[in-house]
Amino acid sequence: MTDLLTINNLVKHFPAEKKLFGKQDYVHAVNNVSLEVREGETFSVVGESGCGKSTVSRLINHLIQPDSGEIWFDGTETAHLNENEFRPFRQHMQMIFQDPNSSLDPNMRIFDLISEPLLIFTEMSDRERRERVRELLEVVGLSYNHAERYPHEFSGGQRQRIGIARALSVNPKLIIADEPISSLDVSIQAQILNLLQKLQKQFNLTYFFISHDLSVVQLISDHVAVMYLGFIVEKAPKKELYQHPLHPYTQALLSAVPIPDPKIKKQRILLAGDLPSNIHLPAGCPFNSRCFRCQDRCREEKPELREIEKDHFVACHFADL
Repeated sequence: MTDLLTINNLVKHFPAEKKLFGKQDYVHAVNNVSLEVREGETFSVVGESGCGKSTVSRLINHLIQPDSGEIWFDGTETAHLNENEFRPFRQHMQMIFQDPNSSLDPNMRIFDLISEPLLIFTEMSDRERRERVRELLEVVGLSYNHAERYPHEFSGGQRQRIGIARALSVNPKLIIADEPISSLDVSIQAQILNLLQKLQKQFNLTYFFISHDLSVVQLISDHVAVMYLGFIVEKAPKKELYQHPLHPYTQALLSAVPIPDPKIKKQRILLAGDLPSNIHLPAGCPFNSRCFRCQDRCREEKPELREIEKDHFVACHFADL
């Protein structure tokens, strides 16, 4: 299976407020991130709010430019293309946003929202566009009768289905899903997840899935990367990561996932201390101030992401002990 998306040593810093005497600080949002997304699979990125996972998605989709590093999509390096050069790739790289309320223009009919990418990227006739919109609405579980309505006339789950139909309109290869169910009711979340999995098989889609919900990630993923303070601290196939987490941060996150059986007692790993500033990164391991296995070496030397077992990478000095 080939890699559709490859990221090498990606870095993105944002300017923070200037200090006294004009000194400029920077928010270290993404720090030397590397990953590979295989065609037809779901690659998930998890971590606390502010860890940099959404910034990675915006870098992939060329909404912002990286400071350094490479992004290879379908054999082409896209990170340093200008907007005109990148435009043809947008057809093959679509997004599903977290909030369907803000991602759909309230002044546009559903037909216009879904057919707009077809006007930009194809030469379909009006009749062909109408037929395509009909097909897409049926694929996501809606009716063509909904095409003349406006977004405010739908529930949150229906609006997200419309957003999915719009993302599918131009037959993309990669769909970037940024917390696509976090704003929905729990009962609706399961429906949208089932729909995404069904569409992936039907259209051979590749997902770059962003979430903070480890239960959702376990259900939908093939590979998982765990981010902390802009760094990837662990990445592995889903089954391997959930059964044998090696980084202390991953172990703490998984210990907080509830088990749907009241008879099973689960021991929580409680992290001490506060999340460090991503403006002034700590020396050594970025997790050392909260780590229950921290030693002197961790405070002095930053661990590199290394392969401990086949396809299982961990940034921890003591992961193999």
